[in-house]
Amino acid sequence: MDKSAILFLDDGQVFRGFSFGAEGETTGEVCFNTGMTGYQEILTDPSYCKQIVTMTSPHIGNTGVNGDDIESSRIQVAGFVIKEEMEIPSNWRSTQSIGNYLREQNIVGIRGVDTRALTRKIRNQGAMNGIISTVDSDLKSLKNKLANTPSMHGLDLAMKVTTKKPYSRSRENRGKYNVAVIDYGVKTNILRLLESHGCNLKVFPANTSSKEILAFNPDGVFLSNGPGDPAAVTYSIDMVCKIIGEKPVFGICLGHQILSLALGAKTFKLKFGHRGINHPVKNLETGSVEITSQNHGFSVDLDHLPNNIIPTHLNLNDNTLEGIRCTDIPAFSVQYHPESSPGPHDSRYLFQHFLHLMNA
Repeated sequence: MDKSAILFLDDGQVFRGFSFGAEGETTGEVCFNTGMTGYQEILTDPSYCKQIVTMTSPHIGNTGVNGDDIESSRIQVAGFVIKEEMEIPSNWRSTQSIGNYLREQNIVGIRGVDTRALTRKIRNQGAMNGIISTVDSDLKSLKNKLANTPSMHGLDLAMKVTTKKPYSRSRENRGKYNVAVIDYGVKTNILRLLESHGCNLKVFPANTSSKEILAFNPDGVFLSNGPGDPAAVTYSIDMVCKIIGEKPVFGICLGHQILSLALGAKTFKLKFGHRGINHPVKNLETGSVEITSQNHGFSVDLDHLPNNIIPTHLNLNDNTLEGIRCTDIPAFSVQYHPESSPGPHDSRYLFQHFLHLMNA
């Protein structure tokens, strides 16, 4: 028999459905992703730490789960909200269903929810905290539990998902470039693409000092994606302040925000964030429009950029900043995900630009 479940939002609204995945309770910021594919990459993306993800696509689980399409070693989302679960996957690579995958890793989800109504609510009122429960249906009790869930404002989550110690990764050390990767929650496909472009990688924890990075003497420094409020990652902002100008720097997502803050820019929290694989971004230097994969809840303020920062990319949905480059030092970054996992390949040229900076 289907076990009932409840999603209770911070403003008191209730969405009822059925248990999906593990039984229990979970809290986090409720957000939505507009991608029609790539649910496995979404589940395992560390940038979703402490977030309950709602999928706008109504059917989730069609292709099951496999051992290749993962972005980290485990599921990272706090909870999962869907309209309809496909219990019998159809794909030659599938090893299990998505429901079994969630149960195996003790992730609480809810299905049977009107995800269209939930998405419209978040778009209109903004992202808010919520609690999914399969064991408690008392609204007063759920409200009290939710009250202890911290806001994403001021929350440093990079240290929750970063590697505990440095490690190396390369294709038999045959790469031309040695790159220091600062891990704020790096996705596996980013590492794969850096390797495929001839980079030997050494991955460092988020709180690594500039002294340790420079002692490695890399040809370039890569600042990865990650969760949480970028302004709270003060230790890494200080580190980046000390290495910019010393080595070429390339940042993605949280790395973009941290680089911008180190250069003197400001960040702010978006109303409901950008999450999906279909976001149009205009390259201001070429005039071309790229369809991009995105996952972020904060943005760099376009109206408060230092004089040495040039905006290079703009989101065509809301005109927020999506990319920068420096005029006086070799550093650039983008807010979106050019590694395209999941998502289109329109922006992979950015990895070539990083190589160009290291060559120069």
